[in-house]
Amino acid sequence: MTSARGYVVIDQLVTGIATGGLRMRPGCTLNEVTELAREMTLKMGAFGIHVGGAKGGIDFDSTDPRAEEVRERFLEAVRPLLERFWVTAGDLGTQQEQLDRAFSRVGIGENSFHAAVVRAPAADEVRARIRHAFTAETEGLKLSELVGGYGVAEAALAALGHRGIAAGSARAVLQGFGAMGGSTARYLARAGVKVVGITDAQGLIRNTERGLDVDLLLSARSPGGLIDRSVLRADDEELPGDSWLDQDVDLLVPAAVSYTITAANCDRIRGSIIAEAANVPTTPEAEQRLLERGVTVVPDFIANTGAAAGAWWVILGEVVSPGGACSRLSDEIRPLVRGLMSRADRTGTSMRTAGVLFARENSQRMIREYGEAVAYRDLYPATPQGQPFIEPDAPAFVELAEPVQPVQPVRREESAPFAETGRASGAGGHFAETTGYNPPNGAYTAAVELSDSGREPAAACPAYWPGPADPAGEQL
Repeated sequence: MTSARGYVVIDQLVTGIATGGLRMRPGCTLNEVTELAREMTLKMGAFGIHVGGAKGGIDFDSTDPRAEEVRERFLEAVRPLLERFWVTAGDLGTQQEQLDRAFSRVGIGENSFHAAVVRAPAADEVRARIRHAFTAETEGLKLSELVGGYGVAEAALAALGHRGIAAGSARAVLQGFGAMGGSTARYLARAGVKVVGITDAQGLIRNTERGLDVDLLLSARSPGGLIDRSVLRADDEELPGDSWLDQDVDLLVPAAVSYTITAANCDRIRGSIIAEAANVPTTPEAEQRLLERGVTVVPDFIANTGAAAGAWWVILGEVVSPGGACSRLSDEIRPLVRGLMSRADRTGTSMRTAGVLFARENSQRMIREYGEAVAYRDLYPATPQGQPFIEPDAPAFVELAEPVQPVQPVRREESAPFAETGRASGAGGHFAETTGYNPPNGAYTAAVELSDSGREPAAACPAYWPGPADPAGEQL
C-alpha cells in the first residue's frame, strides 16, 4: 500500500456523461481537480460537444515504480463511474497508453473511453475507429501529439488576423517545448510566423533576425521537451528563461506551467496577443491589467481544446484520422475566436468573460436537448446502421486552413425539467466566484482513499498550480 490519495470531480453531466483526463502528480488536490473539471465543462460547451466536464487526480509521483499499481487501484475504486458516466484520458503524469493498459488490466475495457463506447449502437465499430485514429500518424505524430498544438496555432492565427496582423509579418515567442509547445511552434512557423524565441527548462533560445529553425529544434528535442544545444546555429542566442516575457513580439504562447504570467511580471509583456496553450497560465489579476493595456488573451478553454475535441469527434464518428481532426478544428476554432473577440470588443470585456458566457449558453442548450444526468437523446448521431462515417483521404501533411463560415449555435427545444444529481461544493463552495457561472447541477465530487495510512489530503493550492511536491509518504 501507499500514501496516495485520489479524487474525481464530475462538474456537469450532459447526455448522462462527462469527460476529462486523469492526472497524477505529487501534491494534487481536490481544489485543483475541481477547477480542472470546471474547465472541461467550459471546453465542451464552447465547442458544442454534448458531454459534460469532469476530472480525476491522484496525489502521487508518476515516476514512482508503484505508479501503475496505484493507478489501477484508483480505477477499481471509481469503477462505477468509469463504466457508465466518466470518459477519461491521459493527462499530466499519465500517458494515454498507460491508462489504456490499466483499463485493460482491471477489466473495464480496452481503452479509457469505455463509458462512451458501451453506449454506441455498434461498439466494435467505435473501438476500431478509436484504434485507427489514435495509432495513425501524420508527419510522425499521433493524434494526441498533434491536434492540441495545431489548435493553439489556429487560434493564435485567427486572433492575429482579427487584429490585422498578417502571419507573414508576425513574430512569436513560446514558453515550453513539450508536446503542446512543439506542435504549436511547428504550425505557427509553417504558416509563416517568425518564431523568434522558445524556452525549455534550461532557458530561452532566441534569434530575432531570421527566427529559429523550428524543425531543427524539434529534431533535437528530448521526450521531456529539452533542446540539445549542440544543434544551435552560430547566431542563435541563449538567455535566461524568464526573459521570454520581454521579447518584442506580436504573439506570446505560454505552453508550460500554470500561473506563469502574474501581476508582478505582466507589465513586461510587449506583445498584443497571448494564446494560452497551458491550463490557466495567466492569473486573474494579470489578465485584468493586460485587458486594460489592450492585450488580448485567448483563454485556454478555447485555444487548447483541440486534443479533447479531436478525441470526441473520433468517438462520435465525425472524423477518423488526425488530418480530419485538424481540418474540423480549423473549421470551428477560427470563427469561434473571431466571434468571441468581436463580442469582447463590443462589450468591453475580456475574451475569457465572453467565452464563459458563450460556453454557458451552449451548455444550457445542450442540456435542454440531450438531457443532463438522464439522457433525453442518444449520445451518438443518428447515422444509418451499416453505413459508417467515411472521411475523404487526409493529406500527407496538415495545412493550416483558411477561415470558413462561423458555426452558429444550434437551436434547442425546451425539454423536461433538469434531473437532480448529487451536489458538493468546490473550493470554498463558491463556483460562481471562480468560473463566472454556477453549473446547472452543481458538481459531484468523490475523494478516494488509496491507503489506510491516515495521511491528510495535500494542502489546497490555487487552481492548476503545480505546487511543491509533498514529502514522500510512509510506505505501508
